[in-house]
Amino acid sequence: MPSLRFTDKAAKSEVAAAIRAIEGATSAEVIVAVRARSGHYRHTDYLVGFVLSFAALLVFLFDTHEFSIDWMPVDTLVAFVLGTLLSAGFSPLCRALTSRSLMRSNVRTAARAAFVELGVARTSGRSGLLVFVSTFERRVEVVPDIGIDKVVLGPPFEEAVRALDAALRRRPSFPLFLEALRSLGPILGRALPRGADDLNELPDEPST
Repeated sequence: MPSLRFTDKAAKSEVAAAIRAIEGATSAEVIVAVRARSGHYRHTDYLVGFVLSFAALLVFLFDTHEFSIDWMPVDTLVAFVLGTLLSAGFSPLCRALTSRSLMRSNVRTAARAAFVELGVARTSGRSGLLVFVSTFERRVEVVPDIGIDKVVLGPPFEEAVRALDAALRRRPSFPLFLEALRSLGPILGRALPRGADDLNELPDEPST
């Protein structure tokens, strides 16, 4: 997904700069984690393989051309393998055929695992905020620690979260993601203003 460029050095620098700008206005600690995918969707690959092999079998049975019966099982198996590899190697196809609810659930689970793995809950004020990006599923999950009250942050925070997610949905846009990420600064700053003794407790560069 080249338009996101999260693994590029320049992109990481831009995300880190945006996080520093956010944390310049708030005591909240923001961390961005980027993962290629949040779950395994081998069942979708197998489904594509099955459909292709079944289509091949129908051709063998009903096409007017003559086919060697001895080779039909092998050709059907080859069609299955080709379909499976096609789905596994072509993300848009696999994503289009995979349940949206399953992808959403996988991203949510992976985000909470990353929250623990990256030590977001270890900040002194329990004010960590994880922005979890899953590029295959094209979803963003935002996980706040207990020191960040989403009710207090109100609708502006919800809108910012929706904007982060929307930046990945149909046509992933790294600039739109950055814009939505930066918008968290004033929102968090109003509820959790930065103090003079605040320390930077989480890394600014995204975890990839």
